[in-house]
Amino acid sequence: MKSIHSIVNANLKGKKVVFLFLLSTLVYIFMISVTIPHVMEHARGMSLLDMMPLGYDFEYVQALFNSLGEAGRQAYLYRQIPIDMAYPFLFAITYSLVLAFFLKKLNKLEGPFFYFCLLPFIAGLADYAENFGVVVLLTNYPDFSILSVTITSIFSLTKSCITTIFFLVLTGTLILVALKSINKKK
Repeated sequence: MKSIHSIVNANLKGKKVVFLFLLSTLVYIFMISVTIPHVMEHARGMSLLDMMPLGYDFEYVQALFNSLGEAGRQAYLYRQIPIDMAYPFLFAITYSLVLAFFLKKLNKLEGPFFYFCLLPFIAGLADYAENFGVVVLLTNYPDFSILSVTITSIFSLTKSCITTIFFLVLTGTLILVALKSINKKK
């Protein structure tokens, strides 16, 4: 069985990384410009659970689902969630390869820096867990439990924290690549 490291190295072709980046960006743009606004039309100004990086509580979920009404809950469950089931996979693969691509330019892909490439997979798993939690909440409405809300909220918070850490690492890596490029030109 191939190691994750060898799989990443085998897929660090520039065209493949760019293609995956464009594909995942298009799916993300579709969500934020089509499916999320469609659900938000029913939310009366409340944020969807996916869009709450600091989590939420039982009362908030009750109020949101009440505001959404039947049509909004159906849109959330059958329009937003299906698209959001594809996105974590695309995010994990794409951004792992993007970071690996730039770490390789710094000759830092070997060794401990490689483990930063796993952050998008952890965020993706948390996103899937969040999505499954939202499905459970929506399908059990109005009889969902405080525990199910708490667990789903923890996954939302985990996704947000890991994603933030990843983008800080990626930003730092891009700055180092830019500095290396500037120093080469001098």
